[in-house]
Amino acid sequence: QVQLVESGGGSVQSGGSLRLSCAVYGYTYSRACMGWFRQAPGKEREGVATIDYDGSVNQADSVKGRFTISQDNAKNTLYLQMNSLKPEDTAMYYCAAAWRVAACMTGSQGPGTQDLFAHWGQGTQVTVSS
Repeated sequence: QVQLVESGGGSVQSGGSLRLSCAVYGYTYSRACMGWFRQAPGKEREGVATIDYDGSVNQADSVKGRFTISQDNAKNTLYLQMNSLKPEDTAMYYCAAAWRVAACMTGSQGPGTQDLFAHWGQGTQVTVSS
């Protein structure tokens, strides 16, 4: 059984930093595609960044230069380092895992073809105050 567990969310002021982690259990982590997504109240879930088994990254324009996605295959963990946070980054953040590398391609809501992600975490809340 595949399980994804996010941690690291919280409340910060504008300009602050947070590091999200996603521990993956029961999954051949080194394959396919992993991603971070977010959903703000009243908005559709959007892709933040994806990374494939080869380390290739796909990021949303809104986070380029501020967020960094990375993975540690030895620890079966996905990370999202978020710097220079803005109030518009406030959302529930989810990590997800896909069996197909194609999932890392850009979809209708930014990085990641969401329908191809088979496994999702419960989410961690990020709140940025001005």
